[in-house]
Amino acid sequence: MAKKKPKQNNSNQIAQNKKARFDYFIEADYQAGLALEGWELKSLRAGKVQISEAYIIIKNHEIWLFGALITPLITASTHSVHDPLRLRKLLMHRREIDRLMGMIDQKGYTLVPLNLHWSKGKVKVSVGLAKGKKLHDKRATEKERDWNRDKLRILKGDH
Repeated sequence: MAKKKPKQNNSNQIAQNKKARFDYFIEADYQAGLALEGWELKSLRAGKVQISEAYIIIKNHEIWLFGALITPLITASTHSVHDPLRLRKLLMHRREIDRLMGMIDQKGYTLVPLNLHWSKGKVKVSVGLAKGKKLHDKRATEKERDWNRDKLRILKGDH
């Protein structure tokens, strides 16, 4: 019997915020760069990041990632202070930031991080322009997901 090869992760994805798609309707998504320190980059390569509780704020015409947890590695340098929850600046064009500010102020949208990924050797954040779901919307999403799962099971023939 042939041995199965382990699945290789060819994805450039570092972390994903699955909770965002359950809690919000995502209207559009944008790409933004992320200003990081050296120890944070090493932690990202090791997969020590969590963005499920993170959100994005706009302050003084700048856009910031708040609440993303990047755990420092044990081997990180000891001569600098490592704050795992520090405010991290997102890098976007001024026109995009102004457009997002208008949408947030006028139409009641919010910004949520959808995922962190590598793009040409740089860390990028997918920023979702989102509107909050009500409880009945979440229930409908859950029912639809369950129905799709059951439908696939029936089509496969595995009752």
